[in-house]
Amino acid sequence: MASTYTPLGVELQATGENAGTWGTKTNTNLQILEQISGGFTQQSIAGGAQTTALSVSDGSTGAVLSHRMIEFTGTITGNQIVTIPLDVQTFYFLRNSTSGAYTVQFKYVSGSGDSFTFSTTDKGDQLIFASANDGTNPDIITLAFGDGDVTLTGTQTLTNKTLTSPKIGTSILDTNGNQLALLTATSSAVNEFTIANAATGAGPTISSTGDDSNIDINITPKGTGDVVLAGDTVKVGDAAAAATLTSNGAGTLTVTTGGATDLVLSTNSGTNSGTVTITDGANADMTVAPNGYGRFTIDGQGKIESLAEKITVEATAATGTKTFDVLTQAALYYTSNASGNWTLNVRGDGSTALNTIMDTGEAVTIVHLVTNGSSAYYNNAFQIDGSSVTPEWQGGSAPTAGNASSVDVYTYTIIKTGDAAFTALAAQTQFA
Repeated sequence: MASTYTPLGVELQATGENAGTWGTKTNTNLQILEQISGGFTQQSIAGGAQTTALSVSDGSTGAVLSHRMIEFTGTITGNQIVTIPLDVQTFYFLRNSTSGAYTVQFKYVSGSGDSFTFSTTDKGDQLIFASANDGTNPDIITLAFGDGDVTLTGTQTLTNKTLTSPKIGTSILDTNGNQLALLTATSSAVNEFTIANAATGAGPTISSTGDDSNIDINITPKGTGDVVLAGDTVKVGDAAAAATLTSNGAGTLTVTTGGATDLVLSTNSGTNSGTVTITDGANADMTVAPNGYGRFTIDGQGKIESLAEKITVEATAATGTKTFDVLTQAALYYTSNASGNWTLNVRGDGSTALNTIMDTGEAVTIVHLVTNGSSAYYNNAFQIDGSSVTPEWQGGSAPTAGNASSVDVYTYTIIKTGDAAFTALAAQTQFA
């Protein structure tokens, strides 16, 4: 009876066979078993896209597929396929030492079972089991050796790994290998950044922390580069402390807009706040608009190169009781001829008393211009917040008539001397 062979080439000698050569064949079998159990060999797969078939050597040593570890070598210029016969069943340590960015697939010569493929960048090791389970759908099963292993020179992707206090060299690269962040070490450093995420409704935080009690955060652009904060609102200061915006050093601090838009200063995000508006444009105004009946106050000396006052011009005839609202005007001009003597009532506006908007010890001056025709009339009564006040007139006596065919100008300086207590200094001047 003739000898038979295992799928990996071990000779199974029949009883009574090989007289005189039994010892030699046995030694060869032992050598085959040795290379199966721990042998290492290399297989060049250099070249373009191709299939390299690993075949058995019955009764002989040296067959590549009969070694425990197989190293693939050579420069590959196309995707490679390495096959083994359908009846081989064993496990292999595979090493991909090829050069060239192409895949290397290890599979059975035929069948629809699974295979294993080194990716174009995977120049590492893998432990696989070749399972010739039914000859039709044989599987190449990876045994996780090398999966997720981090090597000194390999390129690996770490997923769901926890790194505790890792030491990173000088840079962090993006997925394309380009510099994403550069790291500069400071010897004996004691201060650092702390980055914290946040729950729903709150933003993540970058904090300066360390051994020192008070630690700045420094952001330094390169050259003339800017610090750009892309948010529509920028907040400074912590929850309760006052905040200060200042220049870093002795340079001038300029607050401006980046385009042809106005600059508006307000408080409390504009809620119940007055505003200071610097309007963009040639010869544009700067507008100070206090909230409600608030006032624009200059503490200390003031200097004004020119001043324009608000005047209301109305085609109105003076008669009866007329109101003067100091919150909307400094002068009131009636251009129609007066039709009778009139009472002038001075107030803040229709809903605000003059007493409310003035403090004791303050004064306000108003001007009322009235046109007279051939019949002259005059301001014969004066009120503040609807209450009669007798003015002190320039020259010592109140006027008793107006001036015909003229514009009579009445000037009142109102001084608040106490709560709802006023002194009024008045003058009548004719313009014709």
